[in-house]
Amino acid sequence: MLPHGASVSEKRCNTVASPDSGADRPKKVTRMTTDSSLNPDRIEPLLGVYRDGLLADTLPFWFPRCVDEECGGFLVARNRDGSLLDDDKGVWQQGRATWLLGELYNTVEPRDQWLRWCRHGIEFLDRCCFDPADGRMWFHLTRDGRPIRKRRYAFSESFACIAYGEYAKATGSAEYAKKARQVFLNFIEHNLRPKGFEPKFTDVRPTKAIGFPMITIATCQELRDSIGLPEADEWIDRSLDVIRRDFLKADLEAVMETVGPHGEVIDHFDGRLLNPGHAIEAAWFVLREARHRGNDPDLVRMGTTMLDWMWLRGWDEPYGGLLYFCDLKRLPVQEYWHDMKFWWPHNEAIIATLLAYQLTGDGKYAQWHQKVHDWAYAHFFDSEQGEWYGYLHRDGRVSVPLKGNLWKGPFHLPRMQLTCWKLLETARSASVTIQGKPVSEEA
Repeated sequence: MLPHGASVSEKRCNTVASPDSGADRPKKVTRMTTDSSLNPDRIEPLLGVYRDGLLADTLPFWFPRCVDEECGGFLVARNRDGSLLDDDKGVWQQGRATWLLGELYNTVEPRDQWLRWCRHGIEFLDRCCFDPADGRMWFHLTRDGRPIRKRRYAFSESFACIAYGEYAKATGSAEYAKKARQVFLNFIEHNLRPKGFEPKFTDVRPTKAIGFPMITIATCQELRDSIGLPEADEWIDRSLDVIRRDFLKADLEAVMETVGPHGEVIDHFDGRLLNPGHAIEAAWFVLREARHRGNDPDLVRMGTTMLDWMWLRGWDEPYGGLLYFCDLKRLPVQEYWHDMKFWWPHNEAIIATLLAYQLTGDGKYAQWHQKVHDWAYAHFFDSEQGEWYGYLHRDGRVSVPLKGNLWKGPFHLPRMQLTCWKLLETARSASVTIQGKPVSEEA
């Protein structure tokens, strides 16, 4: 597959390989040196890995091939070479892909094609992804939009509302700004007061998961930026309080995935199960909020503590990479895929370590960033066919060569590339190192 080139205006992002430059896809992944700082000489090539990887590799893998011109929406179940494996549509991926296109239009360059594809996704969300009986969103559809499954949780709504928000920002649509807010409120309401379905478990051992507060934070951050969501700060503060109070266990040095209603540790397989990648994703949401609030020291401390605890639990010293699951007490884990390496925790850890370094200047985070960046690009990145593999064995061998399914699509990887590009671009534009030490113009 030979992706089309992706040049970007000087106004938005300086230099990018032109379509006829012979640099359609990065042929060599830049590896970080052993220097623990991100000095100007290293910022530029690393920035290029993220920026050019996004524009000249990841995006051309997905677009336009995943755009379903016949039935609407996006076809993301893709084999290694981009060929279609299944034409069913996951609603998470419909919202995520639509958000990505709107985010690119709003933050990188206002390309007409990106907006057209974003509108294409919005129209499919509107037409096919809501159940008219209760207003909730489906999870799994046929290609032409007939419903197959609805989940008990409302994460389809969280991804749809941020897509609506970016589209509203791109078009100036008050209608879609209102819709983004309403779908967000539906997400909140369903998670707090679920109704209309049979519970998965009895009330013998009630639990709650970190997923709702952490995704609430990320969703509010996106909507605060796109539509000025009036409730954003309130819900972010409430969610930060819940995570701090109930899911952070200082005596155990762990971020819990599942706890009792009041934060109780549940000493069973499910209660002891930790997901380092998920917790590290939550950590960078906290750090992003700290940055938004002028490097708030309490939030910097909270986010870096979460990262510290879960990096030490999750990093696989014998083989490298992040384990998918581990046990709170370091006992055997029930899930048999616990030692696999999934793509998305590595995307989240690359962001979290870079952001932690930017906020603290602690060389430990630059070293961790180097480790996870180098390992991920050495094992997940497909230099021949583009994009990343999703699932590896513990030792880094490819488990399955697919690039997309109900869970994997154009979201975690491009979000990581865009976020890290912009973090490094900010550092370069400000003529400072990540540590905040002045750099001369001649450096």
